[in-house]
Amino acid sequence: MISDWTIVVWSTSFGSCRQTCVQVKHLASKVLALAARRVAHDFSARYGEAVVLLETFVETPRFAGTCYRAANWQALGETTGRGKLDRHHRAALPRKTVYVYPLRVDFRTALGVAA
Repeated sequence: MISDWTIVVWSTSFGSCRQTCVQVKHLASKVLALAARRVAHDFSARYGEAVVLLETFVETPRFAGTCYRAANWQALGETTGRGKLDRHHRAALPRKTVYVYPLRVDFRTALGVAA
């Protein structure tokens, strides 16, 4: 059985198939941290603006958001389930929990929001 903190790499070169397993503790937190650094770097390199806050949505009925909470993301609340293209004011989509991860201590000031 492969645990939730194991990276499995399948190599199919030269007609043979090999499985390589590398165990990494807290894999989801490490991946989120690497992605946050990369997004911040790439965005500022491309657009010349600094990213101060990351945001994601977790579909609450299907997922618990455990990896985000373990990586110190902050839950802000739930969506209404209407979606951004809703024209009939009906909750046709599943509700989602909104998580944010500040990349700067002064993110509120950078966003123009009073503390």
